[in-house]
Amino acid sequence: MRTWHEMRRFPLAVRLLLVNQLGVNTGFYLLIPYLATHLTENLGLSAAVVGIVLGVRNLSQQGLFIIGGSASDRLGARGVIIAGCALRTLGFALFALGDGLTVLLAASVLSGLAGALFNPAVRAYLAQEAGEGKAEAFALFNVFATTGALIGPLLGSALLLVDFRTSALTAAGIFAVLTVAQALVLPARKVEPSGGGVLGDWREVLGNRAFVAFALAMVGMFTLENQLYLLLPDGARKATGWDGAAGIVFLVGTVANLALQLRITKRLKSQGNRARWIAVGLAVMGLAFLPPALTAGAVPVLAGALLLYLGIMIAQPFVMELIPRFGRPELTGTYFGIFYVVSGVAAALGNTAVGWAMDTGESGGHSWLPWVCCALFGLASAGAVAWLYRRGALPEPADPVRERSTV
Repeated sequence: MRTWHEMRRFPLAVRLLLVNQLGVNTGFYLLIPYLATHLTENLGLSAAVVGIVLGVRNLSQQGLFIIGGSASDRLGARGVIIAGCALRTLGFALFALGDGLTVLLAASVLSGLAGALFNPAVRAYLAQEAGEGKAEAFALFNVFATTGALIGPLLGSALLLVDFRTSALTAAGIFAVLTVAQALVLPARKVEPSGGGVLGDWREVLGNRAFVAFALAMVGMFTLENQLYLLLPDGARKATGWDGAAGIVFLVGTVANLALQLRITKRLKSQGNRARWIAVGLAVMGLAFLPPALTAGAVPVLAGALLLYLGIMIAQPFVMELIPRFGRPELTGTYFGIFYVVSGVAAALGNTAVGWAMDTGESGGHSWLPWVCCALFGLASAGAVAWLYRRGALPEPADPVRERSTV
């Protein structure tokens, strides 16, 4: 009830974007976690070809975030969001209807490009529409995204009892509905010219040394978030001997998110500079990996998952709130786009390091190694953000009196 009450305080556009994110994550996680199995077991593709198909989708998304961000600034976030959802509809439909490698690669490119378009555009639109209530808006955004990430796999596993095509078409249908809803309801906003070319915009953002340092400092957050899909599910399965144990990790996070996210954000927002809380959240994320490192079993893994979600709840809304403050409002999309390019590269490198630690730990009998590796990632990022904060390199929040009067 608290979530719905807080949601009603925002404009219609913000409310639609929150529901949109619930649908986006539901549709995405309904399909993507089961795609590799479909490609290997149903279509008989080799592991190498499956890796290419999945890699093309990821590269198309992570590498083109900057395009989506710039398009949002120059063409308007509304049109970019609609185009992105329409492309995701087409891409997922192709996964359902095609079994040739050319069609599958086209589906991967379209699906990845779709995410590259609407991810930075949605965040830029949300930041602009929420005014000085950005932290609360992004807290709600996190709640809806986390809920969708739980509903999607559950719905996908049920639909797979029919077949993969039914699952993929359902996912495509969700994005089709979102596309129509955005076209009908999402208000258009006047686009303010940035005053230069696209390359000039990129140079301006990349020349903002404080922003680039902050983006690099956030390597730990995105690397550790990815462990919700790699290390923690693996730890839960090994601790219980049950493949379904990974679902418990997501259930714990979703329940905690629904119960605590808004309370945490509203309480911390009134108690000091946001950058300090980002550092605290990153430290909590790092410490979340110590219980499984110290003690084997399901309880330490679940305790670690709960702490990781808590750290994300502390840090993430303030990270999203801070990004637009680094530069001009006309470049909000570009800032988000470049931030997500950096985070995507960071997550890929971080996952590689964690994967190496998992393999090395298992072969050498050092099961604690990947957990300690993750803890160091989180604590190093927390230290980097704290250092930037002490140097005065991070933007100060707006006046709190103004914030209370405009939400």
